[in-house]
Amino acid sequence: MLRAFSTAATGMDAQQTQVDIIANNLANINTAGFKRSTANFQDLLYMKIREAGREIASGITAPSGLEVGSGVQLAGTNRIFTVGEFQNTGNELDIAIQGDGFLQVTLPNGDERYTRDGALQMDADGRLVTASGYIISPGITIPQEAISVDIARDGTVNVETPSGNQVVGTLELYRFQNPAGLSAEGQNLYRETEASGDARSGTPGEEGYGSILSKYLEKSNVQMVSELVNLIQAQRGYEINSRCIRVGDNMLQQLNTLVR
Repeated sequence: MLRAFSTAATGMDAQQTQVDIIANNLANINTAGFKRSTANFQDLLYMKIREAGREIASGITAPSGLEVGSGVQLAGTNRIFTVGEFQNTGNELDIAIQGDGFLQVTLPNGDERYTRDGALQMDADGRLVTASGYIISPGITIPQEAISVDIARDGTVNVETPSGNQVVGTLELYRFQNPAGLSAEGQNLYRETEASGDARSGTPGEEGYGSILSKYLEKSNVQMVSELVNLIQAQRGYEINSRCIRVGDNMLQQLNTLVR
């Protein structure tokens, strides 16, 4: 009977983790470029009371075994990189990536990170940076005399100045063999890992890379209705597992009563 307590406890812990993941998805429903996560669970080891195919009588083998599981564990989280909806902002520095690819940013210590958040801004030196101030790589500087900025679908950054139009740089996109293997670092940034593979740069709109949509932002791919349904399922799962513990406790109480 005590085995039921530990088994149900693993189920409650798993559903609590599921709720934590759902809560983070819902909290970031308005975060530009955010990708929702899902939990992957696995059953734990089984107690083999009788092996399948074991001889139970002369010339007779058991058609099935007798196994009792010990619960569930979290195998990992999987980030879903489907493209979110596009929102027209009218801001000439805002961009959305239509398709596969990430922008590369450089941290103050020189490390490289990757993002789908296209809410770009200019720093005091005119460089394109993220909302957190991290420089977009390769570095692109907007002249101080620029009247307007236009970012083309292929990433070309054109500026209009009193002396005429000029190209000041080109945005590059980066792809990974396994984007689900990227490590989320916060601030809409991802870090390359051995599981994700090496970053491969390319020109937007070519060779499988997404294209750039100017004056738009990619919204989160979190679907509120789906997350609320998952939340209800996790809550019901938690309640059922807690009920297993109560039932086990009642059965032990009845057993103690019989012993007395």
